[in-house]
Amino acid sequence: MATLKIDNLEKRFGAVAVLRGMSLEIEDGALVSLLGPSGCGKSTLMRIVAGLESPSAGTVAIGDRNVVGMAPEKRNIALMFQSYALFPHMTVSDNVRFPLRMRNAGGRPEQTERATEALAMVQLESFADRFPGQLSGGQQQRVALARAIVSRPDVLMLDEPLSNLDARLREEMQMELIELHRRLRLTTLFVTHDQDEAMSLSDKVVLMREGRIEQEGPPDTLYDRPASAFAADFMGAANIFPATLSGSTLSLGDGALSFAVPADVAAIYCGGAAVLRQEDLVLTDVPEDWDVAVPAKIRTRVFLGGRARYRLTANGLDFLATVAKRDIAQADRGTHLAWRFDAIRFLPR
Repeated sequence: MATLKIDNLEKRFGAVAVLRGMSLEIEDGALVSLLGPSGCGKSTLMRIVAGLESPSAGTVAIGDRNVVGMAPEKRNIALMFQSYALFPHMTVSDNVRFPLRMRNAGGRPEQTERATEALAMVQLESFADRFPGQLSGGQQQRVALARAIVSRPDVLMLDEPLSNLDARLREEMQMELIELHRRLRLTTLFVTHDQDEAMSLSDKVVLMREGRIEQEGPPDTLYDRPASAFAADFMGAANIFPATLSGSTLSLGDGALSFAVPADVAAIYCGGAAVLRQEDLVLTDVPEDWDVAVPAKIRTRVFLGGRARYRLTANGLDFLATVAKRDIAQADRGTHLAWRFDAIRFLPR
């Protein structure tokens, strides 16, 4: 294991800047997610750390070694691809043993023993003699993960490893990745565009936008205290409205909706926008029980199994609200959209 330090990293393809002076430090044993929309530079960053791309400027240090210019096989890193990249003509055991063969790490008996240990960590030791074509997608994913950890890398990198799995398998593998990381404490860089995946897996989330870091920190910090409208919207599709404060009156949406707020809410207003998370909004027919309640009209409802998402109009503003399954019947009868004062978050201008 080792720390990973990226300092003032830049990557340009001709006139196009993909990474723009990016700096990041990942502590020894931490699991950090690179999160962001397609094209933000997260996969390019991972390829530079792995040695598959060269930076235009800046440094990458693993432990106390600057690895820029160093061959990938000398960096002691492991990269697990989205496609798994298993060899179809090799057994599961030989696939997992392959990195050890390439590094001449011990003799065949020792390599086979280490491959068996890695397969046991992902609960596939009984599949050692099968071929990849005889495995399910989830099992192939576990084999690829075992191959990534068998060499005991200083840095483990996972490039959207769960994107090819169905929803149930993704949830299962998220739990397995968390448990595996707790056992091995490998310094891990995880690339994803799925905010739920990043929040559930990570010690720290690095949200990227157009080759720069938009915000970084623990998952709950990014969710509860977004630093920008982009961060607030990407981390949960929030309701975001221009906000102005006059005395104790807060106005949203250029004055479309106004209501009085207490002094503690007015004190945190910072001159920009107001954020209301979907799950903090309630559809109710008893508006007097809430700090703010506005007559609302339900436009659509989407049932999502354990919850439902509503699109509503209130005072000419569009809102999204997410309601737990047990509250759907009550929400369907709701005449008002309501929330507590402490649900209001503010963004700087």
